[in-house]
Amino acid sequence: MKRSINLAAVLVVIITVYWSFKDSIPTYKQDQVVVSDTIFSVQNALYHLKNISNRPHFTGSKEHKLVQNYLYNELKKLGLAPEIQQQTAINKKWKAATTAENIIARIAGTNPNRKALLLLSHYDSSPHSSNGASDAGSGIVTILESVRAFLAKNKKPENDIIILFSDAEELGLLGAQAFVKHHPWAKNIGLVLNFEARGSGGSSYMLLETNGKNKNLVTAFLEAGTNFPAASSLMYSVYKKLPNDTDLTVFREAGNINGFNFAFIDDHFDYHTQQDSFERLDRSSLLHQADYLTNTLDYFAYQDLSTLDSEEDLVFVNFPVFKMITYPFTWIFPMLVVAGILLIVLIIMGIQRRKLSVKGIGKGFVPFFMGLVLSAGACYVVWKLLLVAHPHYQDMLHGFTYNGHYYIAAFSFLSIWILLKVYAYFKEVKPIDLCIAPLIFTVLLNAFFAFYLPGAAFMIIPVFIALIILAMEIFRNFREKSKALLYAIISIPTIYIIAPMVSLFPIALGLKMSFISAIFITLTFGLLIPVFIKHKEKSAWQIFTGILTLVFFGIAAFNSGFTKDNKKSNSLVYIQNEDTNTAYFATYDNVLDAYTKQVFTSDYETGNISETSGKSKYKTKYKYYKKTASRNIPSSAVTVLKDTVIQGTRNLKFFIAPKRNVRKYELYSASPVIISKLSINGESYENGVSFEANKGVLLSYQMANSDTGVVIEFSTAEESPLELSISEISYDLLSNPKFKLTPREETMMPMPFVINDAIITSKKLPL
Repeated sequence: MKRSINLAAVLVVIITVYWSFKDSIPTYKQDQVVVSDTIFSVQNALYHLKNISNRPHFTGSKEHKLVQNYLYNELKKLGLAPEIQQQTAINKKWKAATTAENIIARIAGTNPNRKALLLLSHYDSSPHSSNGASDAGSGIVTILESVRAFLAKNKKPENDIIILFSDAEELGLLGAQAFVKHHPWAKNIGLVLNFEARGSGGSSYMLLETNGKNKNLVTAFLEAGTNFPAASSLMYSVYKKLPNDTDLTVFREAGNINGFNFAFIDDHFDYHTQQDSFERLDRSSLLHQADYLTNTLDYFAYQDLSTLDSEEDLVFVNFPVFKMITYPFTWIFPMLVVAGILLIVLIIMGIQRRKLSVKGIGKGFVPFFMGLVLSAGACYVVWKLLLVAHPHYQDMLHGFTYNGHYYIAAFSFLSIWILLKVYAYFKEVKPIDLCIAPLIFTVLLNAFFAFYLPGAAFMIIPVFIALIILAMEIFRNFREKSKALLYAIISIPTIYIIAPMVSLFPIALGLKMSFISAIFITLTFGLLIPVFIKHKEKSAWQIFTGILTLVFFGIAAFNSGFTKDNKKSNSLVYIQNEDTNTAYFATYDNVLDAYTKQVFTSDYETGNISETSGKSKYKTKYKYYKKTASRNIPSSAVTVLKDTVIQGTRNLKFFIAPKRNVRKYELYSASPVIISKLSINGESYENGVSFEANKGVLLSYQMANSDTGVVIEFSTAEESPLELSISEISYDLLSNPKFKLTPREETMMPMPFVINDAIITSKKLPL
């Protein structure tokens, strides 16, 4: 009977973990029938998605124009009057520019004095091989189908609703910048709903963007009645500290406009790759985005959007049954003080009632900190060893491998096994004494959160739940055999809150962060010691979790290779320098394969090439390079339109015209130089203000559909050393007849986040 109750307690824990994930995403049913035109149809959305994501469609490509025309026509079919905003935009932070082509439409509201609601997603895919189905085709079709269903209700919104399918988000949020800076509609926007993706599946998380506080935004979001809210103020606090990089950031920074990001991030290995395809998009994730938009659109279309600013922040977190609970930041310190006082009182009374002992409490710190250090340390070290055993993991720049979910399970069970093993050596210490160390640690951790990361202050809730269990141990004499199940039921909120974070950090930040998951597991284990620790009987859970650890590591190892469904990424570029008449092949790959070995057979060098290598998201450098014969690839014609000196200031203007299918130009400076009045195609870089351009990349310009060339104009001091060079990048290495390269095998794909499959020519500018 007792064993059955203990098993039931563990089942409560397992079911709660499952519930915490299941509760944060709807279930997609393929045969579900839509009974009304006013209801979002996943099939309609998927129809559009298939049409816009069958090929890469990065800014400036032929497919990009085809997708643009498709979306323009679909908006017209809805009875709207779309327009194309064509505008050169520059992002100083990213040192990037292009001539963006935004698709914009407007639904007129009944109250012209109200602020407008903006529905936002970007329609360009990442250069050069991503199909962009999730990022952000899923957002585009979510808006398209939600607007159709909304209009089918034949009910006029009070607020104007603006639809913005932005361009060039992947290049540096350039379409959003063009809209906010130049379009007149941007001046009257009260709220932005932005739909994004950083993977191809999983729950869609809500993230706020505001220059103020979040209370009114969170309250409005809850009033909108979304069915599967997935969010926490921890993500909000962390997000505010990070250098954010979504289109919504531009609206907040440049327009002081509030907004919500909705983005799913699981299956991160598909992000920006060839596998970001229609087939691999998780339909439940699409349905989750639809649930967010259909509910928030119905709500915010009729609310006064000028009232969303606030002077108060809320702590918020997902919670069982209630979906989400909130309380003000002003409660953080009182709750912390109350928890601290209660803990001290309970310790004193526990000692007085001889339920606790000072010696036992002191000994309890040893297994807790041993478990914390060993579990986190083991996850960190084991991952480093796995990188040695599987060096090809380093070529998955996301940091999350195809078998990553198996590794999360393996690291989780490894942590639990270590904790059970450590605590097994302290059988002389009563479980109630062992509870105190994790409680004290978690209270102190909450004190840290209160000062430095207040959004994580909801971690005080597990403390109060653990205090309830401690009080029950001290003041009540429950039957030993029933306590585990009772305490497991009481601890459901603790498990529900923490379990999703165990997987969130490795997925979002890479498996190298599995040690953070181990810390969360150790804290949860410590707060649930009365459930897990039974010294009077020999526990089989050590053996069971040890077996599961080996099983999941074994499954991960078995699935560590690559298939046509889980492709190996690799890279190859050709670099030609006109000034030195030299040429090289180069690769970013740590592990050479059949594709790269057709070039790197012998006589190649290890390390980064000294030639211009372009920018990459993770500052990835070339790993190997090899000198080769020049293919005499034609470079662009550079025409100096103006070169004058007036009162010691040199004024330059030149035009760059491509002689091949150049996709991107990168302008470099050989040394730091003070530049003023820099403009690209007439768009000012610094509003005429002088700035110091560091050595290296000065600017990247992506050629757009409308471009025949690029006009660059700037001024500098006459005596300043000016040595500029330009790189021209085209993505035709595999199709250029001057190269006889064998295409990739079906188990391979281009590496994302780097310049790839490219012909790069560089030369000094004749200035």
